[in-house]
Amino acid sequence: MDITYKNKKIKKVCTDANAAEKMYGRKMAEKIQQRIDQITAADSVEMLIEFHIGRCHPLKQNRKGQYAVDLVHPYRLVFEKKGDEIQIAIVLEIVDYH
Repeated sequence: MDITYKNKKIKKVCTDANAAEKMYGRKMAEKIQQRIDQITAADSVEMLIEFHIGRCHPLKQNRKGQYAVDLVHPYRLVFEKKGDEIQIAIVLEIVDYH
């Protein structure tokens, strides 16, 4: 899948290991990079869910239409898909939404 980002800040954290490590620490930076790589390698969001990659799951209520994958507990990488034919994940945020 292709990945776009909600803003420059989230793009920098997801694409620059040093920026991610500075903001979240080494363990979290490694996990962010792992999840971005997995999303990029997947053919679709449905594939991520079907094979439980990163414990990908759809969100509910006010986050309907969004998906999350696990990072370092309790943080999640939240994204949404754009279109049904061409799978593009839009990374929205890294957050503890619990």
